[in-house]
Amino acid sequence: METFLIAIQVFDSAVRLSALLLFACLAGLFSERSGVFDIGLEGKMLAAAFAAAVAASAFGSAWIGLAAGIGASVAMALVHGLASITFRGNQIISGVAINFLAAGLTVLLGHAWYGKGGNTPAVSGSARFEEITLPFADAVKDIPFMGPIYSELISGHRILVYVAFACVPLTWFILNRTRFGLRLRAVGENPDAVDTAGISVIWLRYRAVIICGILCGLAGAYLSIAQSSFFGRDMTAGKGFIALAALIFARWLPWNALWACLLFGLLEAISIRFQNIEVPGVGTIPVEFMQATPYILTVILLAGFVGKAIPPKAGGVPYVKER
Repeated sequence: METFLIAIQVFDSAVRLSALLLFACLAGLFSERSGVFDIGLEGKMLAAAFAAAVAASAFGSAWIGLAAGIGASVAMALVHGLASITFRGNQIISGVAINFLAAGLTVLLGHAWYGKGGNTPAVSGSARFEEITLPFADAVKDIPFMGPIYSELISGHRILVYVAFACVPLTWFILNRTRFGLRLRAVGENPDAVDTAGISVIWLRYRAVIICGILCGLAGAYLSIAQSSFFGRDMTAGKGFIALAALIFARWLPWNALWACLLFGLLEAISIRFQNIEVPGVGTIPVEFMQATPYILTVILLAGFVGKAIPPKAGGVPYVKER
C-alpha cells in the first residue's frame, strides 16, 4: 500500500507539471498547424508569468493576473506574427528574438520596480489560484485504492490544471469538426489552395498566432500565480523547448500531445521525487544528474522519433500571394 501511495504522489506531481507543458504544446500546435513555426513559446510564457505576478500582486486578484498574463503573451505573439507573417521574416529568428526580449525585459522591469534581482513579491490569498477540492473527495479518501486516486490524483488541483486538460478535446474538436479548424490545417499544408478559395491566409495565420498567445498566457499565469506564488527570473527553465519537443513527439496531434506532455511531466516528477538515491556499487547519484534526466530523455526520445514526425508542409515558409 505504501508503494501505491508513493506512486499516487508521483503521478499527482506529474499531472501538475504536465499542465504547463500541455498549454505550451497546444499553443505551438495551433501556430505550427497554420504554417507558422514558433520557438518563442518560452519567451511568451516568461512574459505572461511576469505580467500575471505583477498584476496579481498589484490588484490582489488572480483573475486580473491571468488577464494580464494573457495580454502580455498575446502582445508577444502579435510581434512574432508581424515579423513572420506581415513582413515575411525568418520565423526561427523572430522566435529567438522574442525569447531574448522576454528574458531581458522581465528581469529589467522586475529589478527596477521591486529591486529583488528580477523577482516579484510573493502573492497569496485571492491573488493566487488555490487548490479545488472536488465533491466527496474528503469522504472517500480512506477507501483503499480508489479513494487516494480520486482524492489526491484527480481532486486537489488548481483550476488551470483542469482547464489545461479540457483544452485537449476542445483543440481536437476545433481542428477536426469546425470550419475554422479545417481551414487552419489546410493553410499549413497548402496555402495557395486556401487563397484560391477566397480565404485570407494572412488572417487565418494571425488568428492561429493569437490563439497561441492565449494558451501561452495561460501557461505563464499558471506558472507564477498557481504552481508558484511569485515570478523568478528565467523561471520557465526551458519548459517552452520541452513543449516543442513534446509537440514533435506527438506529431502535431492533440491527443498525442496529451500523452507526450504527461510523459515529460512524469519524467520530471520522478527526477524531483527520487533524489539522493543510493545505488549499490555506485554510491549516491548526484542531484544534478537527476535534475538533468528529463532533458536527457527528451533528447533520446526525439532522436528515436523525430525522423517519423512530418511537420506541416508549408511550415516555416512565408506566404507570398501571387498576383
